[in-house]
Amino acid sequence: MLIAAALVALPALTLLALLFSRFDWPHRVVPFGIFFCCLGLAGAGLEQLENFWGPITKVLPFGLPWLKAHFHVDNLASLFLLIVNLPAAAVAWFSSSYLAHLPEKRRVTPFLPLFIFAMNMVVIADDAFIFLLSWEFMSLTSWAMVLYQHQDPENRKAALVYLIMALFGTLCLLLSFGLMAGGEGDYTFATMRSAEMSAFSGFLVVLLAILGAGSKAGVAPLHAWLPLAHPAAPSPVSALMSGVMTKVALYGLIRILFDLHGKVAWQWGAALMVLGGVTAVLGVLYAVLQDDLKRLLAYSTVENVGIVLIGLGLSLAFKADERFSLATLALIASLYHVINHSVFKTLLFLGSGSVQASTGMRSLAGLGGLLKRMPWTGGTFLVGAAAISALPPLNGFVSEWMILQALFKGPDSPHWAMKFGVPVVGVLLALSVALAATCFVRAFGVAFLGRPRSSQAAQAVEVSGGMLLPMVVLAGLCVVLGVIPVTVTNALAVVVQPLTGTQLAVSGSLGWPWLAPVSDLRGSYSGTVLVLLGVLLFLLGIALARLIGVRGKRVAEAWDCGHREDIPQAQYSAASFAQPLRRVFGTAFFQVEETVTMPPPGSLLPARHRLTLVDPIWSGIYQRIAALVSAIADRVNPLQHLTIRRYLLLMFVTLIVFLLVVAVRQQL
Repeated sequence: MLIAAALVALPALTLLALLFSRFDWPHRVVPFGIFFCCLGLAGAGLEQLENFWGPITKVLPFGLPWLKAHFHVDNLASLFLLIVNLPAAAVAWFSSSYLAHLPEKRRVTPFLPLFIFAMNMVVIADDAFIFLLSWEFMSLTSWAMVLYQHQDPENRKAALVYLIMALFGTLCLLLSFGLMAGGEGDYTFATMRSAEMSAFSGFLVVLLAILGAGSKAGVAPLHAWLPLAHPAAPSPVSALMSGVMTKVALYGLIRILFDLHGKVAWQWGAALMVLGGVTAVLGVLYAVLQDDLKRLLAYSTVENVGIVLIGLGLSLAFKADERFSLATLALIASLYHVINHSVFKTLLFLGSGSVQASTGMRSLAGLGGLLKRMPWTGGTFLVGAAAISALPPLNGFVSEWMILQALFKGPDSPHWAMKFGVPVVGVLLALSVALAATCFVRAFGVAFLGRPRSSQAAQAVEVSGGMLLPMVVLAGLCVVLGVIPVTVTNALAVVVQPLTGTQLAVSGSLGWPWLAPVSDLRGSYSGTVLVLLGVLLFLLGIALARLIGVRGKRVAEAWDCGHREDIPQAQYSAASFAQPLRRVFGTAFFQVEETVTMPPPGSLLPARHRLTLVDPIWSGIYQRIAALVSAIADRVNPLQHLTIRRYLLLMFVTLIVFLLVVAVRQQL
């Protein structure tokens, strides 16, 4: 069977990389092996979506002593097999050339296939033990690659924060699954679907699922690890973590809330919707102020996860109110955005990796003028930037437009919290979209346009074809997913139908290629027609220019206030571009500190301007928790150096305490 063969081959590639780690050839062979495995898994997911086999169920004789290993591939799992493995295949092909730029390839190559293996195992797991084991394995393998540059203290800090948050998420999911399994201790998903839970247990299941999966996805305020870990890892790993791993976390959340639990109250939908809106705005505000290109992309992932949460929250609220068509629409829109983000965020991280491989830097302050020197990288990065900015006719616009269409129906809810909350979330979504466009105009303009701001940027050259090809393919997918949205929504309707109980034709009665999710008379859109009209107008413009335009050419110097200016530092910079937003939001959302040092008159010392930007969630929550944990550890540390007598006394006291607890419980 194709899925089993590909999953067995991935750990075998790790063994190959370990056995021949002293040689250079495994670092080229292993990525190509990953590529073919991912293509096989993506093909299997696509076939399952087209109902070639029907649901696949396998039970293997290993796992816990009383629980065998259960695997199941339904429509939702098959969709995420496609979401995981298409970007992973592109990353694998990119890595075959990119790994040559890394001084310590041996710290990446063995873990890469295991990371992809673990993500696929999470998707096909059908019991809590396999799910959590794969989830933790996914965290540990990615942590090992985040710790790639372990000599750097900042890198070690990023890896430690990531590991702590990963353990926290796993603990929350373990408790959530335990509550769904109940006292019988049957951890299969089939049993959980039919289990009856009390209102309080159901409340805790949803809360723990949001905390557990949300911490891995990057939901605010659990996002603090993400902008630390993603820039620390090599670019292919960053692309997988941001473009794929966060989608596996969202898969876990969807699986619990829509499938295993199945009876989530509308209040949770409203809360998740508001949480998504806040996450989207905070993520993009952080992104627009960043100078590090990879950190900017990491914060942008927080924004897009927030957009997905808006759709999921809407769907839960509509489903609880038995407005199943709208619940289906919102869930289709969310899954569409999951697909889109996995494509264009992977593309953007690979583009940042190409920039770093060519220039050796990620700081926007040192880049500039790269489009002339790296035209293919710049062109594909521009497509990804336009897609993530939700510009039609690219794919990012379609999914965000559909979420807005679902939001427009929110005020019709019978609950006053939804009537007032939905318009607020709509404003937050619109604000996040506008700020995302600002963010990526800044990122692309400063990095690829203008003049080089450093010698490294001036000497940049285009990367190899092995790194360009996957970026071109992903850029093409951004276009295709935007031009033929009805084909995608029809496939997603099949996936969503078992989760909401309704199959919705998003095109309405208009048919292909129109999207009409709410009404045939208003709110319709067709990326196909838009592209055809655009091409027609473009050709018409060329024809008119040739017929009535001036045929002669005149070459003149570029106008620059009447004189030529060759100082690259005089052009608009990333900091100056973000200054208005920093002035508006800096004191309210960020701990911005500006220090200006002006020398006295007559002094030859330079004036200095220092800007410090701190994530208040990090300083206000996580640093204090870290300080508390360190203080407790310092207090507990002497317990490691007790005598034998004191250890025996400690064990005796512990036994007495537990016996007292049991006795009190029996009396109650």
